[in-house]
Amino acid sequence: MQPVGIVDFGSHLPENVVTPEFFLDEHAPADPLGNLPLFKVPPTRHHAARDDSAAEWIEKAARPVFERLGREPAGNVDILITNVLLPDELFTGIGAQAAHRLGINPEWIVDLHNGGCASFMYMVRLAQKIMADGSARTALIANVQNIAGRMFAQPDVRKRSHAAVPGDGCGVAYLEAGGPSPVLGVRTRSIPEYALDLGLKTPDGRKFWEPGTGQMDIEFDKNKTTEILERGNTLVPELVQELCSDIGESATDIDVLVTNQPNRIFLKNWRDALGLDAKHHLDTFDRFGNLYGAAVPITLDQAARAGDLHEGDLVVMSGFAHAGDFAAASAVRWGGAQ
Repeated sequence: MQPVGIVDFGSHLPENVVTPEFFLDEHAPADPLGNLPLFKVPPTRHHAARDDSAAEWIEKAARPVFERLGREPAGNVDILITNVLLPDELFTGIGAQAAHRLGINPEWIVDLHNGGCASFMYMVRLAQKIMADGSARTALIANVQNIAGRMFAQPDVRKRSHAAVPGDGCGVAYLEAGGPSPVLGVRTRSIPEYALDLGLKTPDGRKFWEPGTGQMDIEFDKNKTTEILERGNTLVPELVQELCSDIGESATDIDVLVTNQPNRIFLKNWRDALGLDAKHHLDTFDRFGNLYGAAVPITLDQAARAGDLHEGDLVVMSGFAHAGDFAAASAVRWGGAQ
């Protein structure tokens, strides 16, 4: 079995571009940190519209990939793995709808709901495992972040400080046995007890599926704020260091690092811990905000299109999920997008 390699990336951003003015609350006190470079909210981010669908975004992100390859999707996708932050369909998942829109009939359709901001690397690993026996040779993996324009744009929720940071979008990658950018390794870490430190909250305490009043939001456990921040600061550098050790490289040998992008502080702390300067740590935070799990494939697609990935580059991807219950890192030797 040939090593699995990434062939190319694709992405799609919704049309609606939102600026910080959308989130201003004239009755709220001024944020004393708001003008400091590390704390400023992104100048722009994209928001999903009400009738946008994850399946449609996956199709729009993936079709240009196949066009660049000169292939039709049909007959060229054995595995489809999706991760959608806010699923459109609770029962059927989104994978089958995305497959239908692309005109593909893969043997494997997996709607992966865990992994969060680290799910891209997790999906790479899962694709490797499925392809290991040689029965599948190609995979399309897709991250959809669609919560900003739905949950964080609600009239009450958008007044809260965290609502202005996220943005929406979809990133995909096409993988193939023997692909031009071989996957050198993947590291994952699960800490299940931390999954209880983040969840959906409603003003009236109802379950998300129960009728009621008030707007739903996402909240961390307020009693563990310092602990959660420490997890975030340490998990990504630790996983990257472990991965580099696995593949016989040093963190300072990384040519391109791409991570999830919760805020500028995490981005700075991570590259400082790894001894990398900003030019080696790519992000799209100022243009697209916090893209959660979609940040890695979207940023890499943007980089590939801009010519910022060079043949032979050691490209490392990493992220931590939720309140730190999962983290992952993966590395590829870049061979050039189509």
